[in-house]
Amino acid sequence: MIAYLQHLSFWDWLAFGTVLLILEVFGAGGYLLWIGVAAAAVGVLTYLFPELPWALQFLIFALLSVLTAVFWWQRQRSAAKPSDAPGLNRRGSEFVGRHFVLHEAIVGGRGKIKAGDSLWLVSGPDLPAGSAIQVTGQDGVLLIVKPLDEVIV
Repeated sequence: MIAYLQHLSFWDWLAFGTVLLILEVFGAGGYLLWIGVAAAAVGVLTYLFPELPWALQFLIFALLSVLTAVFWWQRQRSAAKPSDAPGLNRRGSEFVGRHFVLHEAIVGGRGKIKAGDSLWLVSGPDLPAGSAIQVTGQDGVLLIVKPLDEVIV
């Protein structure tokens, strides 16, 4: 094994980097990308400096792996910005705080409102159809409502 390590060529590093990049394609989530790039870089260094000792090759590989991963992590963190549509995947959250008229009476704690082009299931105190309500919260697809004493137009 030591004899093999002492005679590592640039082809070995390039093959290792290629295998890591291929494995990355199958869904490693970015973990193997930068290690593969580091292995390819060591392959290029080994091509340029063929007498590079194997221990130094592994040290360079380890250092490049850590540096590229940290660089990418920092770049991802600095590029992250708050979403301009925070409720995009929380359908119904845009109704919280808004006023509606009951489409179907709330009986036994359940009723319906028409919001946009959809009927939404609501939960609240029993009220007749046509009552003014305000959406106060959301529990999954269920909107939590309370009655309004007067309708604000």
